[in-house]
Amino acid sequence: MLIGKLLTLFYMFFKLGLFSFGGGYVILPLMYQEIQAFGVMSPQEFSDLVALSQITPGPIALNGATYVGYQYAGILGAIVSTFAVSLPSFIIVLIVFAFLVRFKNSAPVQLFLGGVRPATVGLIAAAVLFFGQNSVFTTPSLVELVQHPIANTNGIGLIIAIVAGIALAKYKISPIAISLAGGALGMLFMRG
Repeated sequence: MLIGKLLTLFYMFFKLGLFSFGGGYVILPLMYQEIQAFGVMSPQEFSDLVALSQITPGPIALNGATYVGYQYAGILGAIVSTFAVSLPSFIIVLIVFAFLVRFKNSAPVQLFLGGVRPATVGLIAAAVLFFGQNSVFTTPSLVELVQHPIANTNGIGLIIAIVAGIALAKYKISPIAISLAGGALGMLFMRG
């Protein structure tokens, strides 16, 4: 059934590549939804995938597609997934480039982009909530978290998250260095 797995991976990652405008972390909620729909990996494995993608070179979409493809169908799965997630962007860039000069200042295009930008913020916020549930908060229930915030918070995880955010936003420290430092702090202060 390797062909079936490869077709599943191609469909899943082509769709992700086609509908994840904005790149980067925008793809995470979409990727998670697809991975869960196809039962490819657990939420914890997905969280680990994203953490590892932070310290490997390249875009998170490509790293994620390659990893998921490999886990699901070996080397051919990795190749198919990586190709599938990249193909829509390649096609769209060719089309957009052909019409860019002609339409770049048109009102409909500017209005469309004006709506895509805040939607992107919402998608990134959803990714923050997902990863918070697996690293900063000890309950998957938002209701429990609101009712008992201190009891349901991993204090060390919260401190690492805040320091990491400040290190990137204010001091422009490399995300790779921040991820490695977070890993080191986790090894020192967190207990399994």
